[in-house]
Order: sequence, then C-alpha cells, then structure tokens
Amino acid sequence: MQKKKPLFWRFNSALIITLITVGVIILGTASTSLLSISPAVAQRISPSDVWQLVYQQLPDLPKENQYISKETKKVAENNTLASRMIRYHIYVKGRSPLYRLDWKLTLADYLDANETMYELSYPGNDTLQQNPIESDRTAIAKLTRKQRNNLVQVLVDIFNPVQN
Repeated sequence: MQKKKPLFWRFNSALIITLITVGVIILGTASTSLLSISPAVAQRISPSDVWQLVYQQLPDLPKENQYISKETKKVAENNTLASRMIRYHIYVKGRSPLYRLDWKLTLADYLDANETMYELSYPGNDTLQQNPIESDRTAIAKLTRKQRNNLVQVLVDIFNPVQN
C-alpha cells in the first residue's frame, strides 16, 4: 500500500513547478539584453585611456606634458593635462564621469570658483619632479568658455556613449 503525501507537500511541489514554468516563460520571451552584456558596457573605456580620445577630438587642448618623471628622469609624455584632470575628477574628487555638471564642477575647481585643490593630492605630484597643478590651472583658465564647454561635452560623450 502506497502512502499518500501530505497535502502541504503536494501544494509546495505544484508551486515550485509553477514558479519554474513562469520563470522559463519570462526569460524565454524577455529581451535578450537580460541575458547578455550590453555592447556599450563591454566597450567602456578605462579612465587611463580617455585622455588620448580627448586629444583626438580636441587637438588644440594644451597637453602640458613637459614634466619630468621622478622614476625615469625623462619627459613623461603620457602624463597630460587631460589625463591629470580625469584622474583628479574621478579618483581625487570621486565625481561621476557621466554627467556634465560634475565635469563643470571640476573645471570650477581649476578656476578657483568651487572647491580648493590641494597640491599634495593632485595627480602627478607623486610621480613628476614638479607638481603640475599651477600650470594646469593656468592652462584651463586660458581656455575660452566655448573651449571649456567643448571639453566637458567630449568627456561626457566618451564616458557615456549614446546607446542605440
């Protein structure tokens, strides 16, 4: 004689089967974006590489890359105004690279119109023989409003490409 399963077991197993079925149906009909990595996410660029794209799009932006490396004692050509500004924005200030307002706040820091910039925490202070903070602030101050707006737009576009 076969023993009957308790009522709660029959209910739980039916519920489990129903939930699995519903889950399979939802996943089967859902957009494939739920199951794959978006191309925009897969193509995100490292902040350390963005400066090159900035100079490709804004070739007139001052490079300010004449400083000597403490380690190699040679000119650190890849240590540019754009690379330092990006590192300052993201790593020193902890601001999002996705929003225009955050980049405008960073430019305001350079223009001494927002938060104080400290020499000891400025990118390049620990790797270059001379701290580039004053030269970088001067270079940003020499840009026109249009050039600064273009810089902000280029940075936002690079970090937050339009998703199709």
